[in-house]
Amino acid sequence: FTLEEIPDWQCCGGVYPLGSDELATKLSSVRALNDAKEKGQDLVAVCSACYHVLKRVNDDMANYADIRTRANNYMENEYAGETKVLHYLEVLRDRVGFDELKKKVVNPLKGRKIGAYYGCLLLRPSSILAFDDPENPKILEDFIRALGAEPVVYAMRNECCGGYISLKEKEMSENMCQRICQSADGFEAECLVTACPLCKYNLNQTKSLPVVYFTELLAEALGVKKEVDEA
Repeated sequence: FTLEEIPDWQCCGGVYPLGSDELATKLSSVRALNDAKEKGQDLVAVCSACYHVLKRVNDDMANYADIRTRANNYMENEYAGETKVLHYLEVLRDRVGFDELKKKVVNPLKGRKIGAYYGCLLLRPSSILAFDDPENPKILEDFIRALGAEPVVYAMRNECCGGYISLKEKEMSENMCQRICQSADGFEAECLVTACPLCKYNLNQTKSLPVVYFTELLAEALGVKKEVDEA
């Protein structure tokens, strides 16, 4: 399975706007989605925030004529939500398969107890994202098992870390993150793994538990972490 970077890619918009009439922050996602359509390819994101924005904008373009019409006024070609948006975890689960991934592991993470942290952007709104069960997800736990480690299931794994409020309400975000880390620590997790860079940043501020990005864990298990670090 080969990933191919979109030429001249832009930011996804950073946050999905609550107002349906807000258009400016959706346009860069529409351009990325259309680029994938023109190539006849799916669009894969490794960041849960990007995935969230891309998939919701794609749903807007497929189902809301007003948004589609206004967005296409800025496009050279008409786009109507044709591209399939995937998170890289979905690629590993549905295209590669966790059983196949397990066969590729050269450095199994045996004896490691790792807590999966989902946060909110991967799972909600579930009617649009359809990523996993929003109340009882298991994709990250299955990913951890495929790498040879033991997943730790704890109560706060789906709770918000504070997201962007960390920029102006740092203490509030730190309190939210502290509760998450304490919940995981209470079930003897030695570290947390997440698929969101912002969640990783916020959770690391507590210095309670090490927090790693899921691709770092993957690189370690596949025996390429040193190569990645040197690159």
